[in-house]
Amino acid sequence: MPRRTRASQRPAADTPAGPEAPTAAGLIRRLAAMLYDGLVCVALALVLTGIYTAVSAKIVGPELYQQQALANVGKFDPLLASILFVTLYLFFAYFWRHNGQTLGMQAWHLQIENEDGSRISWMQALLRYLMGWVSWLALGIGYLWILFDRDRKAWTDRFSNSRMIRISPRRK
Repeated sequence: MPRRTRASQRPAADTPAGPEAPTAAGLIRRLAAMLYDGLVCVALALVLTGIYTAVSAKIVGPELYQQQALANVGKFDPLLASILFVTLYLFFAYFWRHNGQTLGMQAWHLQIENEDGSRISWMQALLRYLMGWVSWLALGIGYLWILFDRDRKAWTDRFSNSRMIRISPRRK
């Protein structure tokens, strides 16, 4: 019987020695996760707007608030817009920093990470968030970009120097 040497116990050169390389997230999964997260964001915005309205009415009084509200129907409220913008950033940044996934990304088995597999920084989260707005304001071109990018990266990935990957579902 031939004796096995250390060299014969090594995997072949074309056999991966470790876990598989991460797969870049595709467009459909990204959009599905965004839709899911969008529903969560709408709920969060409704709650925040309700709180903002209640606090505003308490500060100026219900009668004056009602008069102001009727006079300003449809007008832009920069304070409320700023509160919503910052809160949504904190929502996304917290999840991206905590475990690399928002609720929608968990449902669709996606994760945000650096090229080395580490968590992104708060600054990278801010860059992703801001570029996400730019990508949508550009009619979604920033996300459609993955169809043409050799690494399947969206503008958010490129701008924040991170990536979105597919991950295996967790076993229960």
